[in-house]
Amino acid sequence: MCQVHEKEIIKFYCPSHHALGCSDCITLGHRTCKVDYIPEKCVGVADGKEFDDVMQKLGEKLKEASEILKKAKGKGSNINYFNEEIIKAITEFRKEINDWLDLMQKDALNNAEEIRANNNKIIQHVLDKCENMISSIKCLQSSLHASKANHEQGQLYIDMKRAESTLKSDELHEVKETLMHTNMRYSFQRNAELETLFCKKMVFGEIVDHSRHESTKMTKAVDRLIGKENINVKTLSDELDCNITGFAVLNTNKLVLADHFNKKLKLISIENRFVEEKVLDSAPFDIAVMSQDQFAVTMPYIKEILVMTTENNISCARSIKVDKTCYCIDYNQDRLYVDCVSPSSVIVLNTQGDILNNMPLNFLSPRYAPYIAVRKDSKLLYISDCGKNSVVSVSLQGKLTATYKHTDLSRPQGMLLLDDGSLLVCSYYNGTIHKVNGDLKQRKIMYKGEDGDLLQSICHSSRYAEIYVGCIGDHLKVFNTQ
Repeated sequence: MCQVHEKEIIKFYCPSHHALGCSDCITLGHRTCKVDYIPEKCVGVADGKEFDDVMQKLGEKLKEASEILKKAKGKGSNINYFNEEIIKAITEFRKEINDWLDLMQKDALNNAEEIRANNNKIIQHVLDKCENMISSIKCLQSSLHASKANHEQGQLYIDMKRAESTLKSDELHEVKETLMHTNMRYSFQRNAELETLFCKKMVFGEIVDHSRHESTKMTKAVDRLIGKENINVKTLSDELDCNITGFAVLNTNKLVLADHFNKKLKLISIENRFVEEKVLDSAPFDIAVMSQDQFAVTMPYIKEILVMTTENNISCARSIKVDKTCYCIDYNQDRLYVDCVSPSSVIVLNTQGDILNNMPLNFLSPRYAPYIAVRKDSKLLYISDCGKNSVVSVSLQGKLTATYKHTDLSRPQGMLLLDDGSLLVCSYYNGTIHKVNGDLKQRKIMYKGEDGDLLQSICHSSRYAEIYVGCIGDHLKVFNTQ
């Protein structure tokens, strides 16, 4: 029945307005439209292509709604989890403040007690000296009176000379000076910075939105690299030397590493350098952060991409099968960009693993694993072609747009894309890091390593203003950028 004219039956459909209606609806609102008469149009509709299309699209819409529902439930769980983490962090911060204040108060009280004890020691010294002198003078007085009364002229002479010696002594003057120069008046003066701090209208802290994960490829302009330290990533269970072919910075202030030789993922705390690990069935190669607690890992030897989560421990959320040997990977705007070999190509996937684009790159060396970096606007890809000792830029149509080659660039590997559009490129064989501008025309050597430095992968933490470089070996190189 018609929803507008309740006693009328729906008999017409207006394709121009996508509207169903009865005779009254068509007469009043669609008189000039070319409408379909449903009793005629519905003949054989069950067996037609339109029915199949509608059912297919409904199925797709149902699948999409189910996926969104699943994500919503997951996010609902995350809300409580992160709220608990926030409460925990706030409580811990308050405890730290209390501990700091307790420690400062203890130091102030100890200082006051030390002053009191020192001053009491001085006063006691003066008291002792004065009491001894009074006792000595009284004894002399008694002795003088006794000697005079007894007419003992010799003894009286001796006592007088002793008295004269006592009168000439500076001991009383010294204790008097000590007493005069001892400051007994003290007061407590508040720490002006603390008083100002707590008198201001302030917030205890702020809740930071990490919905957009900390980028491991975008950072502010980098003009120089200052060597800071090396981080040992070797664990007791490692049977081989480490080979960090790919890594990234997570929002949890941790580095996640792909140790290719040992078939492991390693999670390293940036603050305390603590290392956790997860053993895999095959060797991982590269890592791309997808969200605050998820990252994708390429598994070239089994032609698979693992989507991992760090919500509790490192675990696999799902896997994406690919029909090519996939090595290096990047993530941008809900898309995964994966470099493949044999033949060389880049495939573009959505987060569910559906292939959106497949770009053959026949101009690349077919046998080497190229690293990839995607420009922020997703209009250009940068690929390190280590077989030809070059870095190339490629459009999303797979067209070669520019090439960078230099005698100091030997087997380029990992790349870090900077905010100004330039790149930091690891040169594997000669241990150098190049800074190349976005059009691949200008360059600068940012770092010259020692002999044997085999630089493979690179990422950045904006929070700590540090750049990390992975090598073949048991250590990550850490550079300051400011």
